[in-house]
Amino acid sequence: MATINVYTESTPNPATMKFLVNKLLINGSLDYPNKEKAQESPFAFELFKFNFVTGVFFASNFVTITKSDDVEWSDIEAILKDFVKGAVESELAVKEVHHDEDTNFEGTEVEVKIQQVLHDYVRPAVEQDGGAIHYKSFDNGIVTVELRGSCSGCPSSTITLKSGIEGLLKRMVPEVEEVVAEAM
Repeated sequence: MATINVYTESTPNPATMKFLVNKLLINGSLDYPNKEKAQESPFAFELFKFNFVTGVFFASNFVTITKSDDVEWSDIEAILKDFVKGAVESELAVKEVHHDEDTNFEGTEVEVKIQQVLHDYVRPAVEQDGGAIHYKSFDNGIVTVELRGSCSGCPSSTITLKSGIEGLLKRMVPEVEEVVAEAM
């Protein structure tokens, strides 16, 4: 078995840290914003046993962990790195879900175009920051998306949404007038 290496990366959200491993964890992404939702994921469920873990998000080769405000990363980062390394080495299950990565987009021609732009251009950038974006709907020129992982509650996500994603979609899909985020 190959040695599992774990690297950490800060994210734009100071409450979240990205833990990258040299192995694919999941195709697509999974968000566990609380312990109750984590019941289906042994990996996330074990992470929530740490009283300072308030959110867990998985995508490709990383897990983004959100901590409570009463603890500093310097005090818990090494503990979490060791846990992630052990969990990956022992192949602790991350529930496999493929619907998020499904590229058979549905809807009108405009909706399909919007989903394609989000998938091809926005998703990779958002994943770099430890998050995920999901298309929800398009109605009267307004695109509604859902932000997950480190993007959920991130102070800079509004700026990213308005200046980055909205600008890109308006240029590439003229029917788009505005992009809004649905609260999780």
